[in-house]
This record gives sequence, C-alpha cells and structure tokens, in this order.
Amino acid sequence: MRRLFILSTMLFFLAMGGFWAASVWLPEAPAASGAPNPQAAPTPQAAPTPQAAPARQTHYTLSEVARHDTRNDCWMAIRGQVYDFTRYVPQHPSDPSVFLPWCGKEASQAYRTKSKGRSHSSYADQLMIQYRIGMLQAAN
Repeated sequence: MRRLFILSTMLFFLAMGGFWAASVWLPEAPAASGAPNPQAAPTPQAAPTPQAAPARQTHYTLSEVARHDTRNDCWMAIRGQVYDFTRYVPQHPSDPSVFLPWCGKEASQAYRTKSKGRSHSSYADQLMIQYRIGMLQAAN
C-alpha cells in the first residue's frame, strides 16, 4: 500500500511538472470557443488574398526601413514585406536582445532560422499579418 501511495504521488507531481513546463515553453493557441481570452495574444486577421489587395500597395525602400531601428520604432523587412513590429516588441517571447538587433533591417534569414537554425511556427506566420504595412521595393 505504501509503494502505491509513493508511486501515485510521484506520478501526480510528474504530471503537474509536465503541465507547468508546457505552459511555459509552448505558445498559447487561440481560444477554440467564441469567448475572448484576455491573456491570449491578439487574434491575427486573415491574410488578404492578392485579388482583395488594394490597387495601390505601399512600397518602402530598405533605407526607409533602416530609419526605424529602435525599440520604440521597429520595422523589419521579411520575405519582401515590411512590418511595423513596434507594438509587438514587448510581447515577443524571446529576450529583447534577440529581437531588437533586427529592427530597421532585412531580417528574412533571421526569421527563417531564429538565428539558431530553427524556423518560426505557423502561428508566428499568422501573427505577423497584422503588423504588415507594405512591400519592400526592389533595389535598382
């Protein structure tokens, strides 16, 4: 009986540790129900289809992006698109020292590899949509 108690207690604490670790390291999934979750990240908007895009796209040069290179004004060019991540900087899950050096720069490779050889999740791809402000103008 004592072995059963010890074994069940160990399994209980192991399960609790697993749930805690998952809550710390796994990204939050959007709420499945219609009820809003006040602690969840903002729900990304659906990606506009090319047909639904306005006739005139805003284009930015890399030198224009480079002027927005601080924590309080952070733009990045990723895969030919320009994003204003200023509102997202405090929400980014990694240390700011990982994110902030890419402000004002072309950051496609950093986004693709997280500077560690790992790619971002599809959730991150969806989250980016709401921060898109235009397209990167090709260099002449």
